[in-house]
Amino acid sequence: MSADTFPAPTRVRGAEGRAQAAAEGARRDSARRDVTESGLRRVLIVIGVMLAALMQTLDSTITNVALPTIQGNLGASQDEATWVVTAYSIAAIVVIPLTPWLQSRFGRKRYFVTSIVGFTLASIACGASDNLTFLILSRVVQGAFGGGLLATAQSILRDTFPPKQLGLSQGIFALGAVMGPALGPPLGGLLVDNASWNWCFDINIGPGIASALLMIFLLKDPESAHAMRVDFVGLALLAVGLGSLQYVLTEGEPNYWFADPIVLAMSLVCVAALAAFAFWELYGTNTPVVDLRALKNRSISAGSVLSFALGAVLLGSTYTLPQLTQGVLGFTPTLSGQLFIIRAVPILLLTFVIVRVATKVDTRILVGMGFIILAVANAMQGFVTTSQATFWTFGPALALSGVGIAILFIPLTIAVLGGTTPAEGPKASAFLNLSLQLGGSVAVAGLDVFIDQRETFHSTLLGGGSTLDNAAVTQFLHTGGTVDQLSGLVRQQSTILSYADATFLVAIVAALCIPLVMLLRKPKAGAAPPAHVEMG
Repeated sequence: MSADTFPAPTRVRGAEGRAQAAAEGARRDSARRDVTESGLRRVLIVIGVMLAALMQTLDSTITNVALPTIQGNLGASQDEATWVVTAYSIAAIVVIPLTPWLQSRFGRKRYFVTSIVGFTLASIACGASDNLTFLILSRVVQGAFGGGLLATAQSILRDTFPPKQLGLSQGIFALGAVMGPALGPPLGGLLVDNASWNWCFDINIGPGIASALLMIFLLKDPESAHAMRVDFVGLALLAVGLGSLQYVLTEGEPNYWFADPIVLAMSLVCVAALAAFAFWELYGTNTPVVDLRALKNRSISAGSVLSFALGAVLLGSTYTLPQLTQGVLGFTPTLSGQLFIIRAVPILLLTFVIVRVATKVDTRILVGMGFIILAVANAMQGFVTTSQATFWTFGPALALSGVGIAILFIPLTIAVLGGTTPAEGPKASAFLNLSLQLGGSVAVAGLDVFIDQRETFHSTLLGGGSTLDNAAVTQFLHTGGTVDQLSGLVRQQSTILSYADATFLVAIVAALCIPLVMLLRKPKAGAAPPAHVEMG
């Protein structure tokens, strides 16, 4: 297949344009090579793909527990150290929606291998950093190469298995997509406590080399790279829009949001750039860098909405718990990280059970059940969030949360990808992963504001009641307690109550997501949802 087999179509409006787009998609689907594999070759490809996916997902959380150590070793302030996470997120979130275009422009195999190699080299640079500036720059490069790893891995797994085994391929993908963030905190805690923070990055070297070699020798391209003009305007608008959005979400709370002129300016830039980007991609270019028309597919658009909600619930709860346990409750990084193993175990045990169940029932039922269980699990965690909470206090709620994630994530992915053509698959994967990332970013920013406001509320309420008219206060002071100690107890209890409120808020958000499940398409009568997928 030559590079110009599929020349860039002329953009035509109306019914003729839709027919032209449909015909173009059909030609691409018919010309795609069959890249399904079997036997040992498929096993090795799956191993290589999963190593790449795990590197990316681990790095999204493994550095969180290392930030205090990095801050101390490199002589940085807390605000400066948070850019180790922010820089990675901004770069990754810009690249994710570009992934389908990059795969088409350079070929999926070449793009995936380049991303793995670039991510690994950037990890080496991060681990070798001796100052904060170099570390942040290395994290930008790491995020840029890592942004497309997960969506590309999902597309590769879909095409490596036959269509009837879509459920199996996405069950395997779920292990990397969900287990990686869950295992990041405990692994990061172990490395920080027993080695050094540098190993949070150096740990990628071995898997990166193994994954790159496996992909170089075994992976096939479903279609050749297509010569196409680069949409520089779209690229620039997307980078500015998503980059400024991530900056606002990350830096808004510590800088008092729109009271800070930089945050206000970035907010205005974000709105203008994203609006211009949408108009340009839909009406201004024949070679869009992000095909927004893919969202006309109800499976993709509905799945993106639910993925955004899932990101908000999942990453929101993941964000608040380490802050609470390592801060107020005094857990070590290792102990705090090990909490997430409790949540990971049910995911590991249930993944392939859920794959089988998803072929026999309406996937919308499973997605709805997943949100219900997540709502109950977060409510349980909120009730046990007290100053007396220990490691195992959080165990039941976290285990139930793992059950909810397993029941929700896999059927949602199967439902979305089962409703797309092979050519639409990479676009669907990119939109799902972008929505998941954005949902998490919005949740983290929103929870920061919420926790701060609720802490002020509880501090005012408890402080107002801490007078000599209160018998408990009088007893505390008469038994040797000081006013400073009393003030410290008020602050501690206010903080704990604010985190409990935040967990209840996440539970409410999960509950509100349940009606959104009806946005998904109903499987056709008599068909195994979706697209006759089976475990194999």
